[in-house]
Amino acid sequence: MQTGKGLPVLMLHGNPTWSFLWRKVATALAGQPLQIVMPDLVGLGLSDKPRDLAFHQLDTHAHLVGSFIDALGLKSVILVGQDWGGPIGLLALAERQGCTAGLVLMNTLAESLRVGGRTPFFHRFSRWPVISDVAFRLLGFPLNALATVQGDPNSISGEVAAAYRWPLARAADRVAPLALARMVPSSADHPSAPGLRRCHAFLNAFSGPTALVWGKRDPILGHSLHRMERVLPRARVTQTRAGHFLQEEVPLEIAAAIRDVAQRAHAARRPQDTTPT
Repeated sequence: MQTGKGLPVLMLHGNPTWSFLWRKVATALAGQPLQIVMPDLVGLGLSDKPRDLAFHQLDTHAHLVGSFIDALGLKSVILVGQDWGGPIGLLALAERQGCTAGLVLMNTLAESLRVGGRTPFFHRFSRWPVISDVAFRLLGFPLNALATVQGDPNSISGEVAAAYRWPLARAADRVAPLALARMVPSSADHPSAPGLRRCHAFLNAFSGPTALVWGKRDPILGHSLHRMERVLPRARVTQTRAGHFLQEEVPLEIAAAIRDVAQRAHAARRPQDTTPT
């Protein structure tokens, strides 16, 4: 989905959501000189749903997003990424030198996704034989438990919770949530590790405007803000009491960060005043 005209803003969601997650943020940005682009990652939302677990690799998703960027002819992109949307988008842009105008990252990591050297229980559980397949593919986990990682559990309830479950209503389509959970590195030789190292290098080299918006009540990544601050020491930081899917709880704060980065990116693109004094 895309709307508006102007500087491209590529919003990438993570596991197990879809572009529905960005609706409040997009509404808050209405009328701004921005082209809002909100694709669904392959396997989630309204995108195709490959049924092979092995299909879902960080490099594969980054390649697909990169192809999407190329197909739309997007230049000077502001990446807005949360959860896996961060590394997937960063890796896609790392392969396209000069394509990135700014970054707004939230509740994500761009190196090893392990927290404090220990993989969160959610990701360890995804590797348990048999039981994880039953939970993810037959019982619909974690789509039926999104509220448990929110600062305000009521932020994902009722019709909103149903909207997140709807694209994966069929058990046969629920491959991606399990596969993306298993994409989190459990060791230095995990298939995702090289791509995450490239993301880290890309961030270290990036000199454009950046912002971090963080949900501190996220039980998965809430305590990892300091890790992103180390790699992006010049980023403007907004801390909130939201949970993992902070788009549902603090869309205005996210929209404000996007506007700020867009304004700074626009200013950086203007020709410098060369009038003699």
